[in-house]
Amino acid sequence: MRSSTNSVATVIFKRLLRPWLFLLAPEIAHGWGFGAWRMCVALPLVGRFLRRNFTVTDPALRVHALGLEFPNPVGLAAGFDKNAVGYEAMTSMGFGFIEIGTVTPRPQSGNPCPRLFRLAKDGALINRLGFNNDGAEKVAERLSRSRKTIVGINIGKNRTTPNERAIDDYVFCAEVLTPHAGYVVVNVSSPNTPGLRELQSVDVLGPLLATVRNTMDRAVPERHVPLLIKIAPDLSDPETDQIADLALDLKLDGIIATNTTLDRGALAGSSSKHHLEQGGLSGPPVKERSLSILRRLKKRVGESVVLISCGGITTPEDACERLEAGATLIQLYTALIYEGPGLPGSINHALLLRSRSKISSPGA
Repeated sequence: MRSSTNSVATVIFKRLLRPWLFLLAPEIAHGWGFGAWRMCVALPLVGRFLRRNFTVTDPALRVHALGLEFPNPVGLAAGFDKNAVGYEAMTSMGFGFIEIGTVTPRPQSGNPCPRLFRLAKDGALINRLGFNNDGAEKVAERLSRSRKTIVGINIGKNRTTPNERAIDDYVFCAEVLTPHAGYVVVNVSSPNTPGLRELQSVDVLGPLLATVRNTMDRAVPERHVPLLIKIAPDLSDPETDQIADLALDLKLDGIIATNTTLDRGALAGSSSKHHLEQGGLSGPPVKERSLSILRRLKKRVGESVVLISCGGITTPEDACERLEAGATLIQLYTALIYEGPGLPGSINHALLLRSRSKISSPGA
């Protein structure tokens, strides 16, 4: 995507489209916007135009990680496409990979509405969606056709499943979904399922991850499907270290850092009428903690575990900072809501310029 085209797309979105979308309730706006993009991509001429103008394709952007070749390091975080209905369309926006979910064994409707809130002064969101999804079997059906897109699958437990039986839910999802996954992510860090974060305790997490790994190997014996864990930004430093050590002990493929936060301390726009809503906070307010955890993890695991950075990445500069801090890949969500569909291309364009700059100045 040319940088000039990217700038035009961003201006059009912010000046013309975003004001109208923001008149709608956030969850409705998400559905309309996501649906409109999928519809446009499905039109042959329009889809070709979007792919040509929103996708940056260059060998310098390719990333070899997790046994896969990513066309670029910019991914769409879980939560945007919960049910695997638009993962192919989203690659036309310039994403190098898509993470769908969180998917639970049985369908569930999630928490009552309203459950998604904009904090525009902070460029942030609060969500308490509660793993609303169509269930593992339905999602597996949608993922069963051949594709070029790298799709990660984020799995969790049903709300009604007690923690002492949580492992059964993760095993079921692993059995059903691993055959269709580029990689699998165990989500024990959402704040919106009661008790879920208790599973981050290494005494519980170790057996859970080991059992899921064994299940994945039985489900797909012919290839190694990478297993990752997604952690919360609210972990203490010692807790973060324990999970890093566990990842090394279990030879885990990767860690995604981080999920949303319950901490409201970094909110600038505290006068927002929504800042006290319950749920996970995402966007710029989680940026510093997410970056801090990334750096801590990198020191702990080195090159042995792939780190995917997520949380508060809003600009190309943010993306470059995460990669320089040790991330192999990055993920976006909240910034896409505020910046529009030109953001992945903008970031990839900046990464490409950075790569070329390093080549031309090897001694810098």
